[in-house]
Amino acid sequence: MQISDFLQPENVFIDLPSSSKVQVLRRLSDAAGRQLGLDANVIFDALHARERLGSTGIGGGLAIPHARIRDLKQPFGMLARLAGDVAFDAIDDIPVNIVFVLLIPDDSTKAHLNVLACIARGLRSLGVLEAIRGAKDARHIFEALAEKPAA
Repeated sequence: MQISDFLQPENVFIDLPSSSKVQVLRRLSDAAGRQLGLDANVIFDALHARERLGSTGIGGGLAIPHARIRDLKQPFGMLARLAGDVAFDAIDDIPVNIVFVLLIPDDSTKAHLNVLACIARGLRSLGVLEAIRGAKDARHIFEALAEKPAA
């Protein structure tokens, strides 16, 4: 499995303005809703409920909010490099500036963990994170991720 199986170039955002975790989740939920033809409020509510269980800020300025969504047919990802750092209650208390939203069909079981693992492997490289943070446009961010083997 590769990140490009569920992340497309049009779902990569550069310098997304956001001042809070809730605002990040709202903006990305709205974009996902438009892209998928689903209710953005349903997406936001699912992501926000997951965050209330525990922060998806995994450290190093990275967060991977994720949720199961009814009526979704296949895994769907969005990546945003934020315009500034946002407090995300991450495990290392470092504010977040890269957010990868993952939406999974409600009926998937093993696929959820496989896709999360694929994202974590793709983003764990310091070189990839530096490429994302230094990219001049969304296309370069996508290429940094899509060209990284997720083995």
